[in-house]
Amino acid sequence: MGTRKPEDIRSIALISHGGAGKTTLNEAFLFDAGLISRMGKIEDKNTVSDFDSEEQKRGISISTSLSTIPYKNKTLYILDTPGFADFVGEQRCAMRVADGAVVLVNATAGVEVQTQSVWEFAQYYETPACFFISKLDRENTDFDDVVADIQENISKNAVPLYLPVGNQLNFKGVVNVLTKKAYMYKGDGGKDFTEGDVPADMADAVEAAREALIERAVEADDEIMMRYLDGEEISLDELLAVLRKAVCARQLFPIIPGSGSANIGVTQLMDLIADYMPSPKDMLNRTALKGEEVVNVPPDEDGPFLGFVFKVMVDPYVGKLSFVKVFSGKLTSDQSVYNVTEEQEERISSFRFMRGKESVEGKEIVLGDIVAIPKLESTIAGDTLGTKGETLQFRPIQFPKPVYSVAVMPKSRADEDKLGNAIAKMLKEDRTLSFVKDPETNDAVLSGMGDMHLDIMLSKIKERYKVDLDTRLPKVPYRETIRKKASAQGKHKKQSGGRGQYGDVWFELAPLEKNAGIEFIDRVVGGAVPKNYIPAAEKGLREAAARGYLAGYPATDFSCAIFDGSYHEVDSSEMAFKIAASLAFKNCMEKANPVIMEPVMNVEVTVPEECLGDVMGDFNSRRGRIMGIDSEGKLQIVKAQCPLSEMFRYAIILRSMTSGRGSFSMEYSHYEELPPDIEKKVIEQAAQERKEEEE
Repeated sequence: MGTRKPEDIRSIALISHGGAGKTTLNEAFLFDAGLISRMGKIEDKNTVSDFDSEEQKRGISISTSLSTIPYKNKTLYILDTPGFADFVGEQRCAMRVADGAVVLVNATAGVEVQTQSVWEFAQYYETPACFFISKLDRENTDFDDVVADIQENISKNAVPLYLPVGNQLNFKGVVNVLTKKAYMYKGDGGKDFTEGDVPADMADAVEAAREALIERAVEADDEIMMRYLDGEEISLDELLAVLRKAVCARQLFPIIPGSGSANIGVTQLMDLIADYMPSPKDMLNRTALKGEEVVNVPPDEDGPFLGFVFKVMVDPYVGKLSFVKVFSGKLTSDQSVYNVTEEQEERISSFRFMRGKESVEGKEIVLGDIVAIPKLESTIAGDTLGTKGETLQFRPIQFPKPVYSVAVMPKSRADEDKLGNAIAKMLKEDRTLSFVKDPETNDAVLSGMGDMHLDIMLSKIKERYKVDLDTRLPKVPYRETIRKKASAQGKHKKQSGGRGQYGDVWFELAPLEKNAGIEFIDRVVGGAVPKNYIPAAEKGLREAAARGYLAGYPATDFSCAIFDGSYHEVDSSEMAFKIAASLAFKNCMEKANPVIMEPVMNVEVTVPEECLGDVMGDFNSRRGRIMGIDSEGKLQIVKAQCPLSEMFRYAIILRSMTSGRGSFSMEYSHYEELPPDIEKKVIEQAAQERKEEEE
């Protein structure tokens, strides 16, 4: 790649709702820059950025791909992100390191749910952005309607910099309203275009758009704004400079029409990125932690090297690749790098400037570069890299919590042996995955952002690590508790020749408040149960409680007082008192009006307004409770509580109800009693499972 100047670097994330055309636009970028001889197509499975076998099989992007594009003496780092909510973690990672964003809005659909979701990332990271209204060459599209939609539901500071020439199937070019230049295409997908004057029938529209753009842009410079308000003519060079200043300051978000597949407006978008989007040196200081202290990290090309790992990928040929954005200084490949987060020194063999799965090797990286570094063993996404002795750490990426889970079961002993290693590697690569062994149900639970996400991960585990897994819905971690006080005896007496077994205890169980656990109380007086057997009785109680009474689920939220009992000088033992305690627990539970408790989740669902009724009705059918509804533009945010047992397949149901436009998150809230009819079914199911195990 040679030497790059930080002021000539642009790092841009392509973000949007799924299906808006990000991958196709990236193909057009590469084609127009002369890096590929023809544009690939998603349906032909030959695009540069969708190179993973799962992406090609499904026809969607599932991970962020990096393309390094030299263009007009500048280096563009284009991050093509997935658009589906299942892969929101990849979007967040890309937005964390991008200096700018191109928000694609599908002209056939307008602003969609995930468009607003990714815009929130741009807001959170204070990322300068522009809008590319894609697929304008399709039927039933209207540029003005989409612009109004963006201004109403995303930002009033979004203003057209270009207008389309023609519409729908007759869309054939774009006009720069500031320079009043028209760029006309043949419509055959070629990169060539002709530059000319504004079509006569567009003169009034261009003039009105130009005034609107200038009024918004001059707000970025007080002096120019005063001159403009005084009626003074502002030169084109001054307008171009103030436009860039407004874009970098997020006071203005240019809108450009186009079509990636027809390759209309793509070169003009690349010019917009090169001319108006910020370089690393234009960006705000990043913040890092030095112990508990928050420290500013200025974008200084001569400062100490600091890089941030935002993605890890396992390449079948190269091995592990760690994707790094340089936020300060520079580094050469003959230096070692220090993982500040893990306090581990790592060796560097080379830097890879990526273009999909292909790469060009480099020996130096500078401020603003985004590269892949092979074989950093201790490094995962979110780690900070520096030089030996560095203590500054960038804040880790906040990944969303998983919302969809399956229990996984190895098909063979060989699969069981390989599962741990495969899962460990997948977790390093995808930080939105989680894998836990549920101590209450003994399920091995793999969780992610949706059924598609987990389906892809399971396919990768099988293909890459040769591990075959069966799946089913996880068991619900029900719990058992009691409603009233009860006391009962547990006596274990056995004589079989020689020394016998004797243990005798009296327990009193009493309900406690939720989440209190189990409280064991010693109220024995007069030595009815010797002190040395009390711990054995408590252990027996807790072991029995873990096995439950009604359906085999852990019993909790009660106190147990041992208040009487008896012993035998010869036959009593710790084991005998453990067994007696288990019997006393069961006898008490029988009298204490036991019930089964189920976990209830706090759920937050974001949907278009027209889907609100369906979502609310669906919650009612799931024994859910609507806690409140908030509005955010055209979107409705439903806050509800719902039993976990009703939420396992909700990601699939919500996608079906909203045609993929809804998203949700959930977290544990509390436990509640099961309704009697459902409790009966749970008990019967548990009995059936025990019977099958015994057979």
